[in-house]
Amino acid sequence: MPRHTGARVVIILGASSGIGRATAHALARRGDTLVLAARSVEGLAEVERECLALAERAGHQPGPGEPRVLTVPTDVSHRDAVERLFTAASALYGRVDAVVHAPAVVAYGRFEEVPADVFDHVVAVDLTGTANVAREALRHFRAGDGGHLVVVGSLLGKVVTPWMSSYVTSKWGVHGLVRTLQAEVRHVPGIEVSLVSPGGVDTPIYAQAASYARREGRPPPPVDRPEKVARAIVRLLGRPRRETSVGPANHLYTFGFRFVPGVFDVIVAPVMSRFGLSGTPSPEPHTGNVFAPLPLGESVHGKWGRHWQRWVVFAGSVAGTAATVAGVRRAARGSGSGGL
Repeated sequence: MPRHTGARVVIILGASSGIGRATAHALARRGDTLVLAARSVEGLAEVERECLALAERAGHQPGPGEPRVLTVPTDVSHRDAVERLFTAASALYGRVDAVVHAPAVVAYGRFEEVPADVFDHVVAVDLTGTANVAREALRHFRAGDGGHLVVVGSLLGKVVTPWMSSYVTSKWGVHGLVRTLQAEVRHVPGIEVSLVSPGGVDTPIYAQAASYARREGRPPPPVDRPEKVARAIVRLLGRPRRETSVGPANHLYTFGFRFVPGVFDVIVAPVMSRFGLSGTPSPEPHTGNVFAPLPLGESVHGKWGRHWQRWVVFAGSVAGTAATVAGVRRAARGSGSGGL
């Protein structure tokens, strides 16, 4: 995609909350024309007002006869809804320069405890929804002058954790899909596909998740603000690259998963139990926002903040667990028994 110095037409999916909403704010300040999509009609109306106010304060005025922001309620798990979104954007503005895909839903619980229909719908939104959007984006880019697709993946598309099987499965699929698309469009002039992989981010997704774990989820430390991820997305749109990772511990997690998998598996379960699930009880199993939006809980931020203190405790816990594992392995070798 040619590097844009002026206003772009950008479709943002998952715009009603979290990273998508923060990205909408950042691009509104820049003066881009926005097409906002999410399941929540109420959430979209609120984000539209915020983006118009931000653009006005930044001194940006819409072109004659063109609204600065278009909202299109969209469930990405429905292919026809995604098609209608792109048709509406193209009909009004004549082009789509970039697409930012950020929607996701989560279900907590052991794999066998999460109902099959909940598991399947998490995959339908997180993975199949990404495929639906990518298909339409590439079709419009090929028919026009190119464009840039930015997909929000996750650290959990590179490592695994207990109690989030449907989300982990989906994000591994998303990462595989994006890498495949990058290979397929490598020599297509004007088309770019990028992946953003955040670690823990302070968004409402954890509190809105389905839960069969009897405790509310929370982001594992260290926790970044969604604005940090939004800034990475804005940078990618200005200077395309294959992938960017957002999170100071992402490379540490990935290294451990790939190169010391036995130690990683021993450490990750107790760490996830202590730091990936909060002390807030969730006594009755519930579907959260998996099947329908929960507008009252939608915002840019969750309730976790940076929680830097948890990072210090987390690091100490990991070091202690690793030392214990090392001691067990030394003892096993000394007694002649098998190790990890």
